[in-house]
Amino acid sequence: MPTITEDCIDGFQQYYSRPPERPKKKSLKQMVYDSEDNSYFGRSIDSWALRKPTETNMSKPVPMSPSFADEDLHNLRKPKPFNFGQFLYNAEDGTVMGRDRSSWAKIGIFYVAFYGVLAALVAICMWAFFQTLDPRIPKWTLDRSLIGTNPGLGFRPLPPVDNVESTLIWYKGTQHENYKHWTDSLDDFLAVYKPPPKGQVCDVDIKSWSPCTKENNYSYHKSAPCIFLKLNKIYGWIPEYYNDSQDLPESMPLSLKTYIGEVQKTQPHKLNTIWVSCEGENPADQENIGAVNYLPIRGFPGYFYPYQNSEGYLSPLVAVHFQRPKRGIIINVECKAWARNILHDRKERIGSVHYELLID
Repeated sequence: MPTITEDCIDGFQQYYSRPPERPKKKSLKQMVYDSEDNSYFGRSIDSWALRKPTETNMSKPVPMSPSFADEDLHNLRKPKPFNFGQFLYNAEDGTVMGRDRSSWAKIGIFYVAFYGVLAALVAICMWAFFQTLDPRIPKWTLDRSLIGTNPGLGFRPLPPVDNVESTLIWYKGTQHENYKHWTDSLDDFLAVYKPPPKGQVCDVDIKSWSPCTKENNYSYHKSAPCIFLKLNKIYGWIPEYYNDSQDLPESMPLSLKTYIGEVQKTQPHKLNTIWVSCEGENPADQENIGAVNYLPIRGFPGYFYPYQNSEGYLSPLVAVHFQRPKRGIIINVECKAWARNILHDRKERIGSVHYELLID
């Protein structure tokens, strides 16, 4: 049986669904007098006799009581209160969070299959990507790599981690606890420099660094510290040596030119070396730095290059022994590596390294 609201809606639909009755067109003569309706100017004789006009006989739906219609519409539109516990588990319908067992099984199978296929595609892509890589040889080398072809220098020991941006090596020569950080840092850095098996990689003779050895506290207790230099590794880079004392750059320190000339006369087989120089950056620093000794030789031997990422490879080191630096003043030191294909830029620190030395 239809409700009051449905009857009301049906009545409005019937009213608006019927096309309106259009009045017949009348001529001017019929508008003055219409013999069919017996009216003058659209009014009957009774109307012209000052009687109340009769209402048009138009069928209109009888409006329902607004109270009943509003109440029924309100009840239809009012949602049921949400019950979270019933949403989690509905005992009447046997559903969990709005789904029954079959629905959960279907959606579970779908997502397992979907993410399984997705994981398989990712795994295949990663496998294909790693097939293009070599664990030993980098994909991009030399000019095609971010490192480029101009190696830089590094120094050890480094300042404490909490002052990582500093390059100052500062201590008091008479206090062991004061320079303990620097010697311990060198111990950790040089721990890997042990004699490797013969015939596998180039040997680094740590005994040739004396007095820059662990047993001698790297000469820190004598206010004559040792700083170790290493050249950054670039895969496949081949140095072009300065192996002729008559063909050396003008910017090379005079002491290094003299050293290369002596090597050329006495040990020509050692000319294929990446030479190293350390001196004060400013004239005042050059006066305060004192005598400098390089161990075991003044550079990195050429037989360590090119670097091929061989197993057990150890970078060559040069121990720079500052024999008598002036105490109580900061000395700015700049060390450079010398080869024909090593460029120098003090601002960008290309081919060189800077650090400060202060001994109280």
